[in-house]
Amino acid sequence: MSTFKTIMWKVLNLPEPRDKPKPEPQTEDERASEKVASVAPTGVQRWTAAGQRLQGETAAATATAVATKPKQTREAAAPWRIEDEKSGAKALAKFGRVVLWGVVALAAVTGVRSWFWPDQPQAPTTVKVKEGPTYPVEEAQAIAGRFSRSYLTWDESDRDARAKALARDMPKGYDTTAGWNGKGTQNVVATLPGTVTDLGDKRARVHVDVLVSVPGKPATGKNKTAAPAEQKWMGLEVPVLYTSGRIVVTGQPGIVGVPTSGPSVTDQTTVESDVVLADQTKGTVETFFTEYSKGDADTVTAPGATVPPLPTGMNLGDIQSWTVDKGTGSDRTGTAVVVWDVSGAELTQTYRVELTRVASAAAERWQVAEVHGGAS
Repeated sequence: MSTFKTIMWKVLNLPEPRDKPKPEPQTEDERASEKVASVAPTGVQRWTAAGQRLQGETAAATATAVATKPKQTREAAAPWRIEDEKSGAKALAKFGRVVLWGVVALAAVTGVRSWFWPDQPQAPTTVKVKEGPTYPVEEAQAIAGRFSRSYLTWDESDRDARAKALARDMPKGYDTTAGWNGKGTQNVVATLPGTVTDLGDKRARVHVDVLVSVPGKPATGKNKTAAPAEQKWMGLEVPVLYTSGRIVVTGQPGIVGVPTSGPSVTDQTTVESDVVLADQTKGTVETFFTEYSKGDADTVTAPGATVPPLPTGMNLGDIQSWTVDKGTGSDRTGTAVVVWDVSGAELTQTYRVELTRVASAAAERWQVAEVHGGAS
């Protein structure tokens, strides 16, 4: 048995196979008998061969009887022989079995494939957390706008009305009468909440534009006609605090000025015009604006288009200009400068008009699909 097979039998704790017993050597008589039997008798030798065969059979029977008796008392030969192992060999066999079954268990858990083709490590996925606004801007604007209306509205004939209105948006226990001496009359027409400046620590400042109306002076003496009410814009900056889930006004606001003009801007880029298409579609645009002023624009718009009607009292005065932007395709955009007659005055307006080409079996034509006020 080879050395490798010997080690495996010991690791698996299997008994070693015994060598098969070699056949007993033949006796002289048996060899003689086989030799005589191998020679076929012929002629006068028949009787001599028969005698020799009889002697051989007798000798063989005698030898068989003698050999059979000790074999009956001999222990039955087993195919395996159990031999005691030394303590070191037993320990080695047990350790080998533990290692072998450990490898089998590891293969079952991890999979044999991962031993030869391990998975490539993947980069961790970055989870983007959507951050909310740093401050509740809309709520701050709403509270500051309502507070501004209450703050800039007063009537000396009803002082408590202002104090009650301010109490809605100020912390409990604050003095709602502070800042006004209780004289005069003023009303707020409109409020426009604007920029919210985050000051940190849940505090902010809200700018509100307020349109106020101041009653004119009453008629006195020679002046029997009362002066008309005066309206003016003023700015109000309101300090607010976000606490307990809501916005409150934490202190006295301050009246500030309102800008008299906007900032400077760069000149708008001039778009090249398509003169030919503008001439072809001028009649379409004139018809559209005529019906547009009558509230019946749907009759001259492209199929599926919906254009809400203008307010009543607007009459088309003139179309000062009509240009179409350079381009290609069945959808084009143009600019119309229109003069309207409104309440005895003339107003010049600018519109961006979307045209689409509509085709039928007989012909094709351009129609208005959309209209928007103002040039971009």
